[in-house]
Amino acid sequence: MTEVVIDASVALAWCFRDERTEATAKLLERVQTDAVAVPSLWHPEVANVLALAERRRRITPAESTELIALLETLEIVVDEETPSHALGRVLDLAREERLTAYDAAYLELAMRLGLPLASKDVDLCDAAERLGVSVLRAA
Repeated sequence: MTEVVIDASVALAWCFRDERTEATAKLLERVQTDAVAVPSLWHPEVANVLALAERRRRITPAESTELIALLETLEIVVDEETPSHALGRVLDLAREERLTAYDAAYLELAMRLGLPLASKDVDLCDAAERLGVSVLRAA
């Protein structure tokens, strides 16, 4: 059973030592036994950050490979309905809460599934709380 929606900031904190927190470590422990939900944009978003981090020499390709191997051990449930909500509810949330459409996709998914949202993004967490979504702040 899916327990939480995680955004890319949480997963990437497991890769970047300077972004790790006690909260992200505890969340990693939790998701090793519980399934997590992500919108369909999650994998390309994670790949983009890894590619940019490698290009900027923040991490090595080997470190990217380690994170990918870790992610492949997790039960990540990709929501394939995200695109059908992008030009409707996701856009509305982005406008109303002054979020990027990407962040609004995570919020929309958490709302639609009735799951808590885990993120390091303060603006996203604040918006989720305003809308009554349970938040696991990983900052």
